[in-house]
Amino acid sequence: MLSVLYVGIGGFLGCISRYLLANWAQQFFGTTNFPTGTLFVNIVGCLAIGIIAGLIESRQIMSEAMRILVITGFLGGFTTYSAFGLQTTHLIRDGAILLGLTNVGLQIFLGIGAAWLGYFATIRGS
Repeated sequence: MLSVLYVGIGGFLGCISRYLLANWAQQFFGTTNFPTGTLFVNIVGCLAIGIIAGLIESRQIMSEAMRILVITGFLGGFTTYSAFGLQTTHLIRDGAILLGLTNVGLQIFLGIGAAWLGYFATIRGS
C-alpha cells in the first residue's frame, strides 16, 4: 500500500512539473502553431528516465521505494512517453529489434488513431 502512496506523490509532482515546464518551453521557443512544450517535456522525460534507469542498473543507486516514487510516479506523471522510450530501448537492447519497431509503430499509429476516433466520435453530434 505504501507503493501506491509513492506513485501518487510522485505523479502529483510530475504532473505539476510537466505543466510548468511545457508552458515555459512554449513561451521560451515562441511557437504558437506547434506543441513545442509537449515535445520538450517528452525529450526531457526520456533523457531523465534513461539516465535514472542506467544509474539504477549500473550502480544500484536507488531503493525500490525511491524507484517507484521517481520512475513510476514522477516520470509517469511527467510524461508516459518516457516509459514508452525506455521500454522500446530495452527491447532493442535485448535484441528484439522487430518488437521494438513494432512497439513504436503501434504506440504512434494506434495512439493517434484512438485520439482521432475519440475526438471525431464526440464531435459528430454537435
